[in-house]
Amino acid sequence: MEIFAQIAIRIIKEQELIIGPLAWDEARKVAGLNIVNQSTGEVAFNGEKTDILNRLVAQYEHLFGRASREVCHDAAAPFLADMLPAEVPASLR
Repeated sequence: MEIFAQIAIRIIKEQELIIGPLAWDEARKVAGLNIVNQSTGEVAFNGEKTDILNRLVAQYEHLFGRASREVCHDAAAPFLADMLPAEVPASLR
């Protein structure tokens, strides 16, 4: 699985631990992010992946505040070490 998809799924699943199935509903609202299969954790991107991840983080932060942004950052942290700094979405730096 591609790294941006792994990050998106990890963020959604970490949010799901906190807010339950609502995490998937909120992810579906993000323009450019398509939930292909929720049960297997498959997503697809339609657009610039870093922008879409920024919108995903913003979606959770808008509803649940700064703590949600920190959850997103912590969820993505293991993947960020393998990325070039220019590839890392601004919301996850």
